[in-house]
Amino acid sequence: QVQLVESGGGLVQAGGSLRLSCVASGSIPSMNAMAWYCQAPGKERELVAVVTRDGITNYADSVKGRFTISGDSVKRTAYLQMNRLQAEDTGVYYCNFRTTWYNVWGQGTQVTVSS
Repeated sequence: QVQLVESGGGLVQAGGSLRLSCVASGSIPSMNAMAWYCQAPGKERELVAVVTRDGITNYADSVKGRFTISGDSVKRTAYLQMNRLQAEDTGVYYCNFRTTWYNVWGQGTQVTVSS
């Protein structure tokens, strides 16, 4: 079974930057999109950004202009560049690969932004 492994999380001061990475352990046929979600403390998991196989991106309003998602389906890798981080960005970030038949989730990586 394919697994997603995220990395790049950590503790950063407000205004700083982090780059998250997500790598799949095996091939994922018919992948349609790659996405990042965030689950803040006490809240539900929410979509942060998504990139389709055609390169179309979509962002949550709260991160527009600050975060950039990119993906490489050949390398089975997704990235989330996070700039001008705010305390409100704190949470566990999950990678999600979507195929025609199923979704695959990573285990999550903690991002903590200190104000």
